[in-house]
Amino acid sequence: MAYTIQNPLAGFQPIAVTDTTQNHALGTIVTATDPTYGTGEFIYLKGIASTAIGTMVDYDQYLGTTALSPATAGTGPVAVAMSANVALQYGWYQIDGAAVVKAPNAMVVGADVFSLAATPGSVDDAAVAGEQILNAKVSTTTGTPSTGFGVIQINRPFHQGQIT
Repeated sequence: MAYTIQNPLAGFQPIAVTDTTQNHALGTIVTATDPTYGTGEFIYLKGIASTAIGTMVDYDQYLGTTALSPATAGTGPVAVAMSANVALQYGWYQIDGAAVVKAPNAMVVGADVFSLAATPGSVDDAAVAGEQILNAKVSTTTGTPSTGFGVIQINRPFHQGQIT
């Protein structure tokens, strides 16, 4: 992925780069384009342990923090890591556009997106109450662009939350 930031200010940390130095205000949002995946929006956040490219995280825009999206019962907004942005590092997370996300199981194009019960930070299309990621749809089958990944279309996605 070779996203180019489109905002008029210069000096942005590249989308796919992780840095041990905080280069922007946490919660900063930019628009960037990629020749394959098109235009997307990205938020600048602090990393968490076990974050790999394509990991889905829960985030707090005000605090600028992340946590691996839980396998069950998540709440709040989610984003997709654009780098292996681990603890004590800073990087970009996708919140809008065609996102390459960890998806180890087969998915059907056009299906709803759910947290994968067996693997925090990954997604699936198996319907489980309380695990749906709203504002997200499956765009490709698993294995695109590579093994263990899929493309989902997102628009500021968030967890469905508790079902009562």
